[in-house]
Amino acid sequence: MPTSTASQQLFMYSIVVSDVGTVRSNNQDSAFAGEHLIAICDGMGGHAGGDTASTIAIRSLAHIEQDNVDGDVQVVSHMMATSVMAAHDAIVGKAKRERRLAGMGTTVTSVALVAGCWVLAHIGDSRAYLLHDGHLVRMTSDHSYVQHLIDTGRISEAEARNHPQRNVVMRVLGDFDIDSRPDIAIRKAHPGDRWLLCSDGLCGVLEDSTLEEVLSTCADQEECAQRLVSMALRAGSTDNVTAVIADATLALDADAFDLPHQTPLVGGAASASLETIADIVNEPVASAPPLREGKQSPAARAAALRSGKDPNEEPKQPEQRVAQPSSVREDNGDRVNTDTGEIPIVQKRNGRISADPNDPEVAKAIRNEHIEERKTKRSRKFRNRIITILIIILVLLGVAGVGVGTYRWSQTKYYIGDNNGKVAIFQGVPTSIFGAKLSHAVTDTNMKTSDLPPSWREQLDQGISFDTYGEAKSHTRLIKKQLNDAKRKQEAKQQEKAAAEQKAKDEAAKKAADQAAQTNKSGGDKS
Repeated sequence: MPTSTASQQLFMYSIVVSDVGTVRSNNQDSAFAGEHLIAICDGMGGHAGGDTASTIAIRSLAHIEQDNVDGDVQVVSHMMATSVMAAHDAIVGKAKRERRLAGMGTTVTSVALVAGCWVLAHIGDSRAYLLHDGHLVRMTSDHSYVQHLIDTGRISEAEARNHPQRNVVMRVLGDFDIDSRPDIAIRKAHPGDRWLLCSDGLCGVLEDSTLEEVLSTCADQEECAQRLVSMALRAGSTDNVTAVIADATLALDADAFDLPHQTPLVGGAASASLETIADIVNEPVASAPPLREGKQSPAARAAALRSGKDPNEEPKQPEQRVAQPSSVREDNGDRVNTDTGEIPIVQKRNGRISADPNDPEVAKAIRNEHIEERKTKRSRKFRNRIITILIIILVLLGVAGVGVGTYRWSQTKYYIGDNNGKVAIFQGVPTSIFGAKLSHAVTDTNMKTSDLPPSWREQLDQGISFDTYGEAKSHTRLIKKQLNDAKRKQEAKQQEKAAAEQKAKDEAAKKAADQAAQTNKSGGDKS
C-alpha cells in the first residue's frame, strides 16, 4: 500500500565550502548549513569589519535551526525578517561602540525548510538558486546598482559582468542609512529540490549555465560544492568564495527511528565562533570542510609571487573541529563561551538556551541592553560635557594668565611713536591682544611727526622700542636735536638761497642800468 502524502515529510541535508581565495588576506564570508536552515552572508567594511558583520548576521539567524520545528510558515517567515533586522541593529550598535568597525555591513541570503515550504529571506547581492526538475532558477534579485541598470534596460547581463560599478550594493545590513528589511518569499518544497546559496565571488565569475550543469550532474553534495568553489578560483575570482548546497530528501515514515540527521556546519568567518553558535542551536556544530584543491590557477600563482610565497606550495588548511553546547562543555570542564556578538543568549528555566530575537525573554534582554546602552551614553555625554566645560575653563584661565603675564611684561617696556600727529613716549609694546592695546602714552613732545623726514616717520609708525623710560627720553632728545639741526640747516639754506636770489636781482638791475646809460649816451652823440 503506498504511503499517503500526509505521512510524508521532507528533510534537508546541506553542506558548505568556503575559501578565502587567492587575493584577500581574510575570509569575510560567513555561512551556515543545517537541517532546517541554510544561510550565506558576504561581509564588507575592511579587514575587521566584514567578518564581524557577517558573523553577527549568522549568529542572529542560527536560532531558526531549532525554532522552526513547530511548522508554522508565517511564524518562521516573520522570525526570519525579525532576525535579519535584529542583526542590522546589532551591527549598527557595535560599529558605534567600536570606531574601527564604522562602515561595516553584510549581505544576507537564507532559506528555511518549514512544513513542506521553502522560506527565503534576502538582502544584498549574494544569490540563491533553486534546481527544480533539472532546471536552475535564480530565486533572488541583486540589490545592486548594476542590477538596477539591467532592470531598467540600460545594460545587458553580459555588460554587467564587467561593469566598473558591479560591486556597488544599494541595500545591505550595516552601518548605513538604508532600508534593512529583507525580501521574503515562500515557495512549495518538493523532493529532489536542490538549493545553491553563494557569494558574488562565485556567481560573479561562473555563468548560470555552468552552475546548472554542475548542480545537475554532481549528485554528491560536498563534491559539488568543492567543484564549484574550485572552478570559481580557477576562473580568476579575486574575492572570497563560498557555496552552500542543500537537498530536500523525502522520509516516507516520519516516525521512523533513523530519520535523516546531520551536524550543522559553519563556514567562513563565523567558524571562529563555533561555541557561541552551538549554544544558540543547543546542539553540536562543526566547521565546514576546507577546500581540497583549485588554487593553482595563473592568478593564484601571480598572487603568491607578489606576496613573496612559493606558488607551488599548497597552503595549510585548518582542520575541521566540532563544538559542543555549553551544557556539555561544562560537564567536560571546558570554558563556557557565551559571546554572541551583540545578540544576547538567555538560559530559560527549563535549561534551554535561546538567542531568538522573537523569544520574549531574549527580547527583554535586548531591551535591557538598549536601556543600559542609553544610560551609558547619557552618562558618557554628561561626563564629556563636564570635561569639556572644565577644559574650556582651564583654557580661559590659561589665556587669562598668559594675558596678565604678557601685560605685566609689556609695561616694563617703552617705545617712541606717533600720538595724534606728535612724537610721544609710550609705556608698553606697540601691539594688542584680542583688541586690547598693551601701551599708553606717558610723555608728549612738541615735535610734530610731519616735521620729521619720511624715514623717521616710518620708524615711528612701527614704534622704536626701548627697555627703559630713560633710553626712550634720551632718544627723543636726540630726535629733537637732529630735528633742530635739520631746521637750522634748512634755514641756512633758505637764507643762502634768498641772498643768492637778491644778488642775482641786484646784478640784473645794475646790468639794466648800465644798458640804459649806454643807450642815452649814444643818442646824445648823434644829435
